Amino acid sequence: MDNATKTELEAAAFRRLVSHFRERTDVQNIDLMNLSGFCRNCLSRWYQEAANEHDIDMDKFQAREIIYGMPFDEWKEKYQTEASQEQQEAFKKSH
Repeated sequence: MDNATKTELEAAAFRRLVSHFRERTDVQNIDLMNLSGFCRNCLSRWYQEAANEHDIDMDKFQAREIIYGMPFDEWKEKYQTEASQEQQEAFKKSH
């Protein structure tokens, strides 16, 4: 496989992951962190870092809007729930 094709496939998988996260608003970031060690915010930070490495000026709020598909504050208001004690304890153990 050539590098261009590899990059296209990786980009397609990334777009699919972002789309999946946008559709699964029922899955909270704390659950993602507890199970996989990363969440939407991590993904947006990685996106921002990659942009910055390419001399593209992007802050965390711009990157989060790309990943969440809307401003982060709007997403939190619509979809984020209060973390349960169990979720918080699991987070403390894993991080």
